Amino acid sequence: MVTEHDKERKEMKLATRSPQPTVQERTMRLDDGTRIFYRAWLPARPARRAVVCFHRGHEHSGRLADVVEALGFEDAAVFAWDARGHGLSEGERGFAPSFGRMVRDVDEFMHHVAATHGIAPEDTIVLAHSVGAVAVTTWVHDYAPRIRGLVLATPAFRVKLYVPFAIPGLKLLDRLRPGRARVKSYVKSRMLTHDAEQARRYDADPLIEKGIAVHILLQMRAAADRIVADAGAIRVPTLLLTGGADWVVDTRIQQRFFDRLGATRKRQRVFPGLYHDILHEKEREPVLAEIRRFVQDSFEDAPARRPLLDADRYGYTSEEHGRLTRPPRFRLPFAIQRAALHTVGRLSRGMRLGLQSGFDSGRTLDYVYENRPRGALGVGRLIDRNYLESIGWRGIRQRKVHLEELLAAAMQAAAAEHGRVRVLDVATGAGRYVLDAIAAHPELAVTAILRDNVRENLVTGAAHADRMGLRGIRYEIGDAFDEEQIARTDANVVIVSGLYELFVANDPVRTSLRGIARALRKTGGHLVYTGQPWHPQLEMIARVLPDRNGEAWAMRRRTQEEMDDLVREAGFEKTAQRIDEHGIFTVSLARIERA
Repeated sequence: MVTEHDKERKEMKLATRSPQPTVQERTMRLDDGTRIFYRAWLPARPARRAVVCFHRGHEHSGRLADVVEALGFEDAAVFAWDARGHGLSEGERGFAPSFGRMVRDVDEFMHHVAATHGIAPEDTIVLAHSVGAVAVTTWVHDYAPRIRGLVLATPAFRVKLYVPFAIPGLKLLDRLRPGRARVKSYVKSRMLTHDAEQARRYDADPLIEKGIAVHILLQMRAAADRIVADAGAIRVPTLLLTGGADWVVDTRIQQRFFDRLGATRKRQRVFPGLYHDILHEKEREPVLAEIRRFVQDSFEDAPARRPLLDADRYGYTSEEHGRLTRPPRFRLPFAIQRAALHTVGRLSRGMRLGLQSGFDSGRTLDYVYENRPRGALGVGRLIDRNYLESIGWRGIRQRKVHLEELLAAAMQAAAAEHGRVRVLDVATGAGRYVLDAIAAHPELAVTAILRDNVRENLVTGAAHADRMGLRGIRYEIGDAFDEEQIARTDANVVIVSGLYELFVANDPVRTSLRGIARALRKTGGHLVYTGQPWHPQLEMIARVLPDRNGEAWAMRRRTQEEMDDLVREAGFEKTAQRIDEHGIFTVSLARIERA
């Protein structure tokens, strides 16, 4: 029996609850011009916290509206987009230029939310489902955002393909129709949820697109394999939600990801009997309760994140580097590769150059940029072509494209702020990427000091500049780790490309960055820097290839989080980033304010 006292208490409770959030429909444009539609649930009072939601494949933000309402985050703004090619966003249906472009879309949308709504990444939690969860996890790994927490609902790290030889078939289809082949999802609504009403809504939704581009499926699978293998690099607090009877994705891969995850605060919850769409399952309340609890705990009791400034001495990549410097368990395969390199490999001009000057030298880099196969006896040219098409060198050439793109952005910003552009490259090699970037923008008044510690590189670079007819370019001997020399330089754009990746220790890097910060803080300026958060051939390189000193080229990776931490310690704030499709090389742009 309900008493008058009970009614009074209920009315008082309702009166003290926060007003219902305002639901807004908004749009933003990605940097390639694509218009993205998104929904925003904004509390009556300006929110200092946010939850950003990413839908699963084929779907759109409208499918998450009931989830957002059921979660009931009263003091946080909530955002959910329609990914490009989905829902009300622009773009060919079920299509994106690449999976890497999808990940970059996530980065741009998150920047938009922070800038437009004034909510810092540190006060933002991301909730992502299925395919959306793969894109978001790749973003967290590759871009190292400083978000508060991550909720992954049935991430599609490995889609179950029940057709025999499905992957070879998809690869053949993609080769026959590169970038244009499409397939239709086999997943029926009854495989997603036990809730008949939710299944009916799914089937009746005109905005759901069942088709998907084949290259996206293949690239997503490759990215997921990379992220699962390198999950130790991810330190963001994470909640992983798994459907115990998921027909769509392989839950064993989810478990493997969770076991390797580098976050000190992580939790996995498996819901027995639930299908893939656990956010719309018949018994979804335990799922939503788990999300609410994680979000509340993350906002109220988030542990301080320790910067990775001493990751060279202990931790994930330090331990990996230690393994690379010890003798391998199986020596014969590497011995065979070394023998081939020193015999038939010498027929290749590029391999011969690498053996002479080191595979990490400026001369080798310039040869890779030139990308013109040469060799002896005919077969040498074929070997050289295969050498130049290795995944690492393809990534290096894409890094050059990204360097020129972000260097152009930095030069344009410096021209707008200071009227003229003064570039310093602290370890330029031959500086081909700098020269190409400057030549592409003759409207800018640019002078450049390009330094290196190898005179031969400077001579080669100066010859390039003369052939291109560039003026105001000065090549000079310099030490990229001499803080005082760097600090004395008059520059408003500084480049550090491919340098820090060659050194294991962080102390020299910190010294170099301090000098750069001192130079740029005089007037305010921009830093373009590179990183190598991943490489699929680390062990082969360490066991087979010599470096510029004639020693084993055993690299220590810096995760993007570590590289950004070093740059942030010097006083910079990252504003943009690019990364190749294989996730090997990054180029970032950072800014420092005037002192």
